[in-house]
Amino acid sequence: MTTITVHDGAQGIGGNKILLEEHGKGVFLDFGKNFGTYGIYYEEFLKNRDTRGIHDLVQLDLVPKLDIYRPDLVPSDLDMKVFSRPEIAAVLLSHAHVDHSGNIGLLDMSIPIVASPLSLAILKGIQDSGMSAVDSDAYYTSPRLPDDSGFMLNSDRKSPHICRESYCTTAPCDGLVGFLSRRPGQDGKNAKKYEPAACLPLDNAALPFRVTAYDVDHSIFGATAYILEGDATVAYTGDFRLHGRLGEQTMDFFHRAKDASVLVTEGTRAGRDTGPEGTASSEQTVYETCRAASDDVAGLIIADFSPRNFERLETFLRIAGETGRTLVVTAKDLYLLHALECADGVCRSSPVAVYTELTDRAKRKWESEVVVGCAGSQYVSHETLRADPESYIVCFSFYDMKNLLDIRPAGGVYIYSSCEAFSEEMEIDFRRLWQWTDRFNLEVRGFSIGEKEKPVFDSRYHASGHASREDLARVIDLVDPDILVPVHTTGHAWFADTFDGVRIVQDGGRIDV
Repeated sequence: MTTITVHDGAQGIGGNKILLEEHGKGVFLDFGKNFGTYGIYYEEFLKNRDTRGIHDLVQLDLVPKLDIYRPDLVPSDLDMKVFSRPEIAAVLLSHAHVDHSGNIGLLDMSIPIVASPLSLAILKGIQDSGMSAVDSDAYYTSPRLPDDSGFMLNSDRKSPHICRESYCTTAPCDGLVGFLSRRPGQDGKNAKKYEPAACLPLDNAALPFRVTAYDVDHSIFGATAYILEGDATVAYTGDFRLHGRLGEQTMDFFHRAKDASVLVTEGTRAGRDTGPEGTASSEQTVYETCRAASDDVAGLIIADFSPRNFERLETFLRIAGETGRTLVVTAKDLYLLHALECADGVCRSSPVAVYTELTDRAKRKWESEVVVGCAGSQYVSHETLRADPESYIVCFSFYDMKNLLDIRPAGGVYIYSSCEAFSEEMEIDFRRLWQWTDRFNLEVRGFSIGEKEKPVFDSRYHASGHASREDLARVIDLVDPDILVPVHTTGHAWFADTFDGVRIVQDGGRIDV
């Protein structure tokens, strides 16, 4: 018998943690951070305490109460032995968005990751160029030691960084293995050492199911769907769409899933088909809209989109070339482009410039060693952008707006090309963003501030990373599963009204097949 337990992600969008078990062994389908439940208790200036390991997360029911976490994250006043301890063979990661990967770093380091080459590269690239935290160190981590009380846990400065073993959905190339095997700055005199782990093909993994991985289209490169064959056959979509450039590969997965007894599918747009994810039909529509907004602009163009939406970056790279401008990205963006190149050999960095942020690059080893090394001649300063704004399109998000104080643009266009606000906190951020654009006389495309200061969005500037209701119905009818399990959705009513065999579960709900 195959057992499916949806520990998280059943009743909201994101945070997928789906356990498939058979004969006492199991795998997790994703192990993401649930921003919805985190947001009940936390916000920007109130976060879980890193020095308490998993204590706060367990107490607030933000992670499953299972004895599967790193022992070094368990303080002395938290008894994990009262919880069940399933035997977990691996986490099958669908893609590198935080709501699917963001809690992997909490898991016992003996639990490997199965993922695509691009997802593995992105995971490590994000870690290399970001701040370390207990719930985000998916690929490698710094072990923690308790203080004398046993309550406080701090990084052991003498121990090396430890990597998590990984299995690649295709044979890993030398470039990927090399990238995973080294952390920038590790050769410094006082630097913590870095102990790489094996990265092997999926066929080498000892899993309780026969697992086949399929490339699917999403708003991040490397998205993967899985078919797991055991006593029952289970197909898991991860996040997907049909209107991207990998639409044919996505449909191939659903054709292959026809024999599945169970289909576990995302349903982001099932409950809000005209809502926060936008309604542009395709990236081509986004290109045409953003291209028109970029014509005959007197001044700087700023493009704002998700930092890991590399397809959108390629759209603006195309627009830059057609309008005689150079695309400028942040150093973190270029580091991730470097990571992708290591994984698939495709050079995406040579046509772009890199913004010289006013910071101490020497302290950012990933930038001083890698970005400067491969793109040192491509840096542009705030003085250059100020002197010649019509020659550039700059990729900045809301959190990069502080750089405008150095660039001081005298007009231009700000193009917002990402999802709508779907929470009160996000609406507040958009009101702040409006103040920044107004301060520097930037014409805004993609959103405006309407009545009662609520942001109003133009859906033509963003194509969703998720399937529409019509596309969901199309692929579900094609697979025709005996059991349909919707996750990553608020549209449970639509699923129940539209299809037979729908099993709506609460978080922690179990299905026996």
